Amino acid sequence: MRNIKLVLEYDGTNYSGWQIQENTDQTIQQVLQEALEKLNKSPLKVTAAGRTDAGVHALGQVVNFNLDINIPVKRIPMAINRLLPSDIVCRKAWEVPLEFHARFDARGKKYRYRIYNQQIPSVFIRNYIFHYRYKLNLDIIRRAMACFKGTHDFRAFCSSGSQIKDTVRTINDFVVKEKNGELWFEISGDSFLYNMIRIIIGTLLEISAGKIKFDVLKALLDGGDRSLAGFTAPAHGLTLLEVYY
Repeated sequence: MRNIKLVLEYDGTNYSGWQIQENTDQTIQQVLQEALEKLNKSPLKVTAAGRTDAGVHALGQVVNFNLDINIPVKRIPMAINRLLPSDIVCRKAWEVPLEFHARFDARGKKYRYRIYNQQIPSVFIRNYIFHYRYKLNLDIIRRAMACFKGTHDFRAFCSSGSQIKDTVRTINDFVVKEKNGELWFEISGDSFLYNMIRIIIGTLLEISAGKIKFDVLKALLDGGDRSLAGFTAPAHGLTLLEVYY
């Protein structure tokens, strides 16, 4: 038995998120696991660095699983990709120590949230970017983004359905890039709460619109009330870029 680590790229548009669910077989984990079981010729379990929600994409999702068959590791990506649909791709594969765990060994993640800040939407990027037609004040947004860096209690930036008790997280870097009418918000940190990035983006948009003031933001970053933070930005604008080990 060997422990195999993969880097995956996927378009989450047609999936109900990463995690296997009882009421649907259309999840990334389910489809990947079924493909790997065909390759392995026996059941196995795939573990991911993190669970992406329905509609969220990935350029650098990391998974691991135990493989029984004797196939050279360099051939694994091609073998798996023949069994996967076109919207899921294995980019790389390594054999790692048996104790490696994609989730528990992760030390951080980096995400990108894309906004198309134009009056008219684009049909060709509609599944990967949030169309927001209202004018944004980037100076105010950048000032607000600086407040998020460091260690804070992000309780106000977590969906109410989460059962997580420890809501303290550290954001290492948070930048925004302008790309031909698009805004790319790139954020990295030790870990993220359920819907945390999407709520942060919604909060920044409401700060730009003057609906949330800076004194409220400071209170929110000290374990404030979720109801005072911004809306949850749509899932399809979010992409997992990289997992750090």
